[in-house]
Amino acid sequence: MRALTRWLPRSLFGRLMLVLAGGLLLAQLLSAAINFAERDRLLLAAGGAQQAQRIADVVKLLDSLGPTDRERIVSVLSVPPLVLSLDDAPQPSLPQANETGPHAAMFTVLLRASLGDDRALRVEPGPAFGPETQRPRVPGRPLIEGGSGPMGGPGMMGAGGMRRGPGHGGPVLRTQVQLRDGHWARFDNELPQSAVALPWRLALTLGVLLAAVLLLSFVAVRWVTRPLHVLAGAAEALGRDINAPPLPEEGPTEIAQAARAINTMQSRLARFIQDRTRVLTAMSHDLKTPITRMRLRAELMDDEDLRQRFEADLKEMEAMVTHTLEFMRGLGGSEARQAVDVMALLESLQSDNEAMGRTLRIEGHTAAPYPAVVSLLKRCLANLVDNAVLYGSRVTIQVADAAQSLTLRFLDEGPGIPEPELEKVFEPFYRLEQSRSRETGGTGLGLTIARNIARMHGGDITLRNRPGHGLEAVLTLPRQA
Repeated sequence: MRALTRWLPRSLFGRLMLVLAGGLLLAQLLSAAINFAERDRLLLAAGGAQQAQRIADVVKLLDSLGPTDRERIVSVLSVPPLVLSLDDAPQPSLPQANETGPHAAMFTVLLRASLGDDRALRVEPGPAFGPETQRPRVPGRPLIEGGSGPMGGPGMMGAGGMRRGPGHGGPVLRTQVQLRDGHWARFDNELPQSAVALPWRLALTLGVLLAAVLLLSFVAVRWVTRPLHVLAGAAEALGRDINAPPLPEEGPTEIAQAARAINTMQSRLARFIQDRTRVLTAMSHDLKTPITRMRLRAELMDDEDLRQRFEADLKEMEAMVTHTLEFMRGLGGSEARQAVDVMALLESLQSDNEAMGRTLRIEGHTAAPYPAVVSLLKRCLANLVDNAVLYGSRVTIQVADAAQSLTLRFLDEGPGIPEPELEKVFEPFYRLEQSRSRETGGTGLGLTIARNIARMHGGDITLRNRPGHGLEAVLTLPRQA
């Protein structure tokens, strides 16, 4: 089942078109098969009835004539597609007679109905007409033989010795009927080709009908699935920007209801995020006042060791408040995007870090500016650089720019992160039990802020340990509109 599913189209449009086209094609083939079978049966019955009646009339005429008159009649009537000859006894069956088909069976019924009696007769498939066909040698000499043909000698001859062309390709039957005097009349008759010929006009009609219905199906399926593409794009845009414009609630009833549900969900999420942002921002801002008062009081302490420990705790609290405010501001992203020279941002960060005695190396370059919010993208890059430098001593930034995406890899030389912790470090305020830095493990918001900014731009950040030692942070930013 999985192997079959792998070959199916992945899109809803492709699968609907496949089902419609397959069902329509199957219906057309079944309809054509039924029409062909019915048409062949009717044409064979019509053509066979005419041939059977002709043979019955000839048999009745031969019954009423003497040998001399029979010779004259046979020479006149033996013209393809009905070759006539007279024999003393019935000819032995041909090899293909063992494969008696529906044509012979139906022709037997038609001929017996035309004769109206129970005289002996044999109907079997005969050899196809052709100018080079030789009549097989059989015991006994025929009384008389009308003309020459594929059943009567070399070359197919008609009345007066005129050569006839080959048959038209229809089924050939050998019919042998016993006359009243005991002799046998042998008829090699060819049924009309129209009974088995391919009706190209019917095939053309079915093809035109198939193409027209497929075209209409294409338009209908595209019309139905296009709003689903709009909904999918809106859901994806909602993940990048909660303040994106609402969807138009129009189109079919189901699509309008889905758009209305998405708009309702978007408004609720936006209100929830705004309320949470306001609360956390107010709390973080209000904490600065007591922290400032506590710092002033700590300076009045006489115990130097106790005062330093108080100041260290206050400094850590202030850093957490500051980073929390930055985190909440990073969730906004209300600034307009513009073309940003990413290489200029990286070189600015390199200059700043080198001024602080850090080692930062850049490899590669960008092919074109990237559309982004400048302040947010700079904060994202700075957080990744700080994380790599503080925890891995030095960092190398590898830049790979392609038509689809811009990829930045931040490689450090630290001890890395345990595999189960690679995703947890993106959680707000999450810190490893053993910090990779000898001095501090940070507040636990740097990577969280960086990933939020990356996802606001449609990208993402992933972490993986490098072979041997070190950590690799991969920032991927899509270039699609």
